[in-house]
Amino acid sequence: MNDMRRLERDVDTSDIKISAKGVQVYYGDNHAIKDVDVSIADKTVTAFIGPSGCGKSTFLRCINRMNDTIDVARVEGDIRIDGEDIYDKAVDPVQLRAKVGMVFQKPNPFPKSIYDNVAYGPKIHGLAQNKAGLDEIVEKSLRRAALWDEAKDRLNEPGTGLSGGQQQRLCIARAVATEPEILLMDEPCSALDPIATAQVEELIDELRQSYSVVIVTHSMQQAARVSQKTAFFHLGNLVEYGQTGDIFTNPQDPRTESYITGRIG
Repeated sequence: MNDMRRLERDVDTSDIKISAKGVQVYYGDNHAIKDVDVSIADKTVTAFIGPSGCGKSTFLRCINRMNDTIDVARVEGDIRIDGEDIYDKAVDPVQLRAKVGMVFQKPNPFPKSIYDNVAYGPKIHGLAQNKAGLDEIVEKSLRRAALWDEAKDRLNEPGTGLSGGQQQRLCIARAVATEPEILLMDEPCSALDPIATAQVEELIDELRQSYSVVIVTHSMQQAARVSQKTAFFHLGNLVEYGQTGDIFTNPQDPRTESYITGRIG
């Protein structure tokens, strides 16, 4: 009971961006996510932590319906963004993914110029009236991703020619170019060196001024550094969710404590 009271106290219901109730995910016969309830706030970084295979990335992919692309995946339950059921048949997943940007584990720039990588989404969604409008979106997005100064003189060069850390910031610029409201990040620093990781972490802190950011990370240190809220997943269950400081210093569930102290995972 104390646990539930604590969870409720941690969430200001007026500020909820993403709400999930009774979410189950199956891959064929494998029950990957079990009865997850969570409310995620706007303008906040929420970290999903837990051992490999615990369901954190699977749940993250429910928020922009990426699991729809997997034939054997089945999602049940209720997930809402701003109160709207994102699994409603009337919702177009392509439009949803413009609103819910995603950055993956490995930087995956398109085999196009730096400019075209960022301009791709706005072109598809008709966000610019003309070339000048597109130029403005590209510059603004690269600035948001802290990449403009490094890229402004090489916009016509291939994105794949950038360093790993720059490529990941290019992917962040590409994700924010469609003016999303939510940014999902699936282990965005796991392929990066410590300097590039620090740059992306600094960027995440800035991005939360504009977005609800949800990050899956294997690194508890990273979760502690960048997030305000942390959710601990274990064996497909959401075990505990609350203020990051509380989760790391005063976990309520013995499984959370075991993971944080290195006894499981």
